[in-house]
Amino acid sequence: MRETTNTSDSPAGKDAELIKSFQSGKKAAFDELVLKHKDKVFNLCYWFLGDYQDANDLAQETFLKAYRALKKFRFESAFSTWIYRIAVNTCKNRLKSFQYRIKKKFVHLNNTEAAKSNPGVEIADESSSPEIELGRKEKSRLIQAAINSLAAEKKAVVVLRDIEGLSYEEISSVTGFNLGTVKSKLARARQDLREKLKGEI
Repeated sequence: MRETTNTSDSPAGKDAELIKSFQSGKKAAFDELVLKHKDKVFNLCYWFLGDYQDANDLAQETFLKAYRALKKFRFESAFSTWIYRIAVNTCKNRLKSFQYRIKKKFVHLNNTEAAKSNPGVEIADESSSPEIELGRKEKSRLIQAAINSLAAEKKAVVVLRDIEGLSYEEISSVTGFNLGTVKSKLARARQDLREKLKGEI
């Protein structure tokens, strides 16, 4: 699906300018793209994998793949959509890998070090009360564990929609699913989460 880039004042337009600079030989332009998108890519990887170090590794791998492929970028989609697609596929490949499945057998799901190290992935709450802070961390852990238990395709649509805030059209472009499939997978993923979190949240 083609997504037109807007004026140079829009985020997509600025990304397009940076890509053109990179393609003309200005390597520093890629560093600017990384700085603009690294937090969102990391958060996507974190919600996909539930592990801070794995998310960090795969975010770096995502940008490495993007660096290698950016010379051939054809502006058929926004850079943000393109980098999300790379990140989702990278995460899905990691989830399928034998080494990752073996590792997860030895890692307890209740590990909250990632949430402590990266407050950006926690649920927003402006109160600083210790009791509320503890409840917020526990809520974040429960949601993360529930999302982590979803099948990869359901996980992709629910993270892209409910965590990252992408439109249905953007999710369709990232995942390759048609709009109807995106909506049905999202509905089923949300229902699964409701059932998993029933009585917890």
